[in-house]
Amino acid sequence: MDILFILLLAIALDLAFGEPPNAIHPVAWMGKFIGLLERGNKSQSPKLQFLYGMLMVLLTLGIFTAAVGLILFYLKSFNFAAYIIVGAVLLKLSLSLKGLKQAAIKVRNLLQSEKPEEARRELRAMVSRETHHLPPPLLVSATVESVAENTVDSFIAPLFYFLLFGVPGAVAYRVVNTLDSMVGYHGKYEYLGKCASRLDDILNYIPARLAAMLLALAAFLSRKNGRAAWQVALREHVNTESPNAGWPMAATAGALNVQLEKVGQYKLGKTGNPLVPETIDASLELAQIAMGFWILLCCITGVVYFVLTA
Repeated sequence: MDILFILLLAIALDLAFGEPPNAIHPVAWMGKFIGLLERGNKSQSPKLQFLYGMLMVLLTLGIFTAAVGLILFYLKSFNFAAYIIVGAVLLKLSLSLKGLKQAAIKVRNLLQSEKPEEARRELRAMVSRETHHLPPPLLVSATVESVAENTVDSFIAPLFYFLLFGVPGAVAYRVVNTLDSMVGYHGKYEYLGKCASRLDDILNYIPARLAAMLLALAAFLSRKNGRAAWQVALREHVNTESPNAGWPMAATAGALNVQLEKVGQYKLGKTGNPLVPETIDASLELAQIAMGFWILLCCITGVVYFVLTA
């Protein structure tokens, strides 16, 4: 039953407190550690870059995952209540429900107040693309895309690996996802991030498709276009360079009857409803319903596991 206790407490902590300051956030610590390792790469050789990138993945995974596993192993044998509380805190730090909503609402509020320059600056915290030239409809599109993609990265996937491997599984996923966001890019050191990128693709393969199904179900229940959500996801997920990101984004585009676009990269869905600030609210509603279903499924899994192992 500890899975269920940790899960529910982690969700409650997230909803109550959101994200802690970077100074005490383990994901920020991961980022600093990865940054230190990245600066150690001096090679221009693709082969040496790839090997060094693999070493970065192994070191970061080993240090953070082993630390979490050892702490929880000790606490479980020492004090069960402390084990549940610490496990819940660590799980909460591996996911983000409230933080995602707050970031999206900031952009929506700025767009509603007709402050596109400030909205562009705020959006930089959510997406990696250049935002300084984006008109308001594309600012809305980028925000909605981020909400959809982070439904997977910041919620569904961490809990998926929590169910499989406990809190260390959720932390391991967060390590790989952070590595991918920091070094898994194209550029001067393209091969440095190959290992992190490929591993992130593998880990997100099931969660991304699960998210598309949950978003389609959420669309049905919220009186949006659930059929189009699933059809667009099936048809257009291949439009994105990522093998996974297209699934939740295309499902959201179909559900909301909008076209999401990253100029020069992809278009998802058909032009229907206009991309306005209220579209961000609709995407958040859709994501929250999908997350709610996922929490319910995780709780059911926890109960079944307890019954089978009792």
